[in-house]
Amino acid sequence: MTKQQMCTPLDAACAQPAGNQKNRRELLKTVVAASLVTGLEMFDFTVFGFFAVVIGDRFFPANDPMTSLLWAVGTFGVGFFMRPVGAMMIGTYADRVGRRAAMTRTSWMMALGTAALGLCPSYASIGVIAPLIVIAARSLQGFALGGDIGVAATFVLEAGPVSRRGYLVSWQLVSQGTAALLGASLGLLITSTVSPSAVASWGWRIPFAIGLLIAPVGLYVRHRLRDDPILNNAATHAGPPLTELRREHGTTILLAILMMMGQSIPVYAIVYFMPSYATRVMHMPAATGFRASALSALLLVVIPPLAGRLIDSLRRRKPLALVACGCTTLLVYPVFLMITRATSALPVLCGVGLISTMVAFGAGAVALLVLEALPARVRASGMAVSHALQVALFGGTAQFIVTGLIKWTGDPMSVAWYVAPACAVSFCALMLFKEQHFEI
Repeated sequence: MTKQQMCTPLDAACAQPAGNQKNRRELLKTVVAASLVTGLEMFDFTVFGFFAVVIGDRFFPANDPMTSLLWAVGTFGVGFFMRPVGAMMIGTYADRVGRRAAMTRTSWMMALGTAALGLCPSYASIGVIAPLIVIAARSLQGFALGGDIGVAATFVLEAGPVSRRGYLVSWQLVSQGTAALLGASLGLLITSTVSPSAVASWGWRIPFAIGLLIAPVGLYVRHRLRDDPILNNAATHAGPPLTELRREHGTTILLAILMMMGQSIPVYAIVYFMPSYATRVMHMPAATGFRASALSALLLVVIPPLAGRLIDSLRRRKPLALVACGCTTLLVYPVFLMITRATSALPVLCGVGLISTMVAFGAGAVALLVLEALPARVRASGMAVSHALQVALFGGTAQFIVTGLIKWTGDPMSVAWYVAPACAVSFCALMLFKEQHFEI
């Protein structure tokens, strides 16, 4: 087993040997290749949620609009349940063969799934085949993204010096926030400039067409990267990564799942669900929900690099993660109390902005805690599996659960009663997690 070195991010003993350091230009290329393409993949995956209302009407028609929305957000969740499968297979491939090879393959798969979604005829045109194509495309997207996020984060972490890990990994979060910002902005632009009938007919397909950029961009930038041979050798001489994860790092993976849950549920149940929540539940203009999601995404772009630099200046990652998670837990109820009583867009924007700020500050610290607690030979698969499992169990089901709760109780505050306890559980998991650092 790899020897552990308990040290802080600023200790010289934790720094990588000078011979293994990439120059600044190579490091920039690595961060761009990993983060930019992950952002494009995340855009392709999440834009479905922003147009859940329209997609539900086009592919899952029903007499009750909420039932149609339930089917749509349920299909949104299907992609999440494929993410653990992709994480196990692609993460293992990355640990045994190489990070770059794994990331190149995810780009192809995501592009194919996005094309199928964007070009699929409606239920009115081809009947039941249409929703089946949508479900298959979402499954392929989920499979690809499930492996890519963990592998890309690992690749970036291992590319630079230990003293800059917080800042480097933060760009993975920036790419995901950029994807959400682009999706929400496109949604706002389309719904503001195109008639409702045109949006339902063809306007919702525009983001998927833009998302197809992932094929040429992803393959070009990732094909030009080189894997670190030290990491490949470490993986080659190890046993099956999933076996080692289960046997030696099971507690770490379990706590990682619960820790990340405190970020996924607020993001998917509040940020990505807000366009549907604002229109179908609060009966506000569609633009209000998209503005709230756009503001949230903007904060998820701006804050992580600042939080990353803060993490690098601290001797430990855990305190910042605890503060962010604790504040999120305490803010959820008053935020939704403010939103449900809102008579204008301002309270909605302020509430969603508060939650997003807390999530953005804590996400990088949590990611680093997990990445640094795993040795290189199982790091990609461990990060991919823990992230994909928590997103499948909690992120992918969040919109379906809160929609069902609202339909069942008739109370718009049902969202808060689900999100707040989940964040409290995440806080407890953080308290139990042992912060540690592996040399390799």
